[in-house]
Amino acid sequence: CSSLAGIMLLEVFLVLGAVIIYFLLSKKKEETLSFKEGWWGKGQKPDTVEDTTIWPFKVETTEEELSDLFRRLDQARFTEPLEDSCFNYGTNSVYLRKVVSYWKNQFNWKKQVEVLNKYPQFKTKIQGIDIHFVHVKPPHLPEGQSAKPLLMVHGWPGSFYEFYKIIPLLTDPASHGLSSEHIFEVICPSIPGYGFSEAPHKKDFNSVSAASIFYELMLRLGFNEFYAQGGDWGWLICTNLAQIAPNHVKGLHLNLATVTNMGFVHLLSILLGRYLPGLFGFQDEDVRRMFPFLKKGLYKILVESGYAHIQATKPDTVGCGLNDSPVGLAAYILEKFSTWTDLEFRNLEDGGLERKFSLDDLLTNVMIYWVSGCIVSSMRFYKENMKKGIGTQKHERLTVQVPTGIASFPNEVAHTPQAWAQKKYTNIVSFRFMPRGGHFAALEEPELLAEDILQFVGKVEKEQLWRKK
Repeated sequence: CSSLAGIMLLEVFLVLGAVIIYFLLSKKKEETLSFKEGWWGKGQKPDTVEDTTIWPFKVETTEEELSDLFRRLDQARFTEPLEDSCFNYGTNSVYLRKVVSYWKNQFNWKKQVEVLNKYPQFKTKIQGIDIHFVHVKPPHLPEGQSAKPLLMVHGWPGSFYEFYKIIPLLTDPASHGLSSEHIFEVICPSIPGYGFSEAPHKKDFNSVSAASIFYELMLRLGFNEFYAQGGDWGWLICTNLAQIAPNHVKGLHLNLATVTNMGFVHLLSILLGRYLPGLFGFQDEDVRRMFPFLKKGLYKILVESGYAHIQATKPDTVGCGLNDSPVGLAAYILEKFSTWTDLEFRNLEDGGLERKFSLDDLLTNVMIYWVSGCIVSSMRFYKENMKKGIGTQKHERLTVQVPTGIASFPNEVAHTPQAWAQKKYTNIVSFRFMPRGGHFAALEEPELLAEDILQFVGKVEKEQLWRKK
């Protein structure tokens, strides 16, 4: 009888062991995202091996391009805005006239081209298309110290230029009053279809495709281990990269961390989190930023996401107009730099744009879109990422194991509390509420963002966290 009980017990243990092993193995198998081997060039993929040459690149524009631009600016048609509408109906054309006047009479594009070319830029062909990137090494490294490679990825309607103010803080922190314990060499690529990266010629180029290309880029540059940082689309591309190559990404730093797979607890926390914050792991600052949820969450997102619906459905239609009119392009892009920097800026006639940015910086970003003719291809990225529906893709269901740091800026369009982010990013080692700043953090608050990246990397390096993932 005792031997029978022993056999039954053994069977139970074997079954339990098998179940545990099954779950461990199946979980492990599910944890990584497949590298997406695509071909995005024109026509058929050639049989020849891809040329992996990296060649230097400089931004250049011709006199013909500039005279065409000025002709279009001179012939712009403006519509009178509604009285007292400020930026509540979108870009206010009274202010837009001032921007266009500055563009024609004071803005010096040739000088800004020199600014763009002050950092080394390169191109290389990956999966059939030319990829543009900025690659900045530290001006000087202390004895015995090596630079840590950091991939920084922009979003829409931004560009690689967003990082020009933060690059020196990361490559030469000591000269800017920051800790020099960690010094970076920074790689800022243009997302394919943005700026000076070639646009994909085929459908289905999404965030996983971009992550796969950037992973290949980092390996091609000789970086087997590196850090990744992003906001906007950069958040998703870097998140996917951490899912594809968790053993190569030492740490993931985000200044936006949207969670697309909402569970029952998430929904319950929206209903009850204001009254029982502790139950859902909310901090006081989470409650302040999120509630009342209808006003600060749902309504805010609805009011601010019309562009995304257009771009996720029919990007080419509206893109035709924007690619043809520099004034239309500026109105479309500048509105985002107003509202996403601070929603209250909607109530100012000038959209508050010059409170946080210079017109030279704003117009340089617009000009990158204009001279490269990339507005349509940049908008298509929304359709490619959303056409199957939010929450339907494999990467949305997978967690991120890589050590993660999140800088949560108060004026970001949508706030994600750490309790929500933790479900997706299971290894958050730093989550900080930033004192000020909005969506375009690297351009608006480079010192705050740089300091947060430095302290995050400091934690990861000190505890060698990437070795434990």
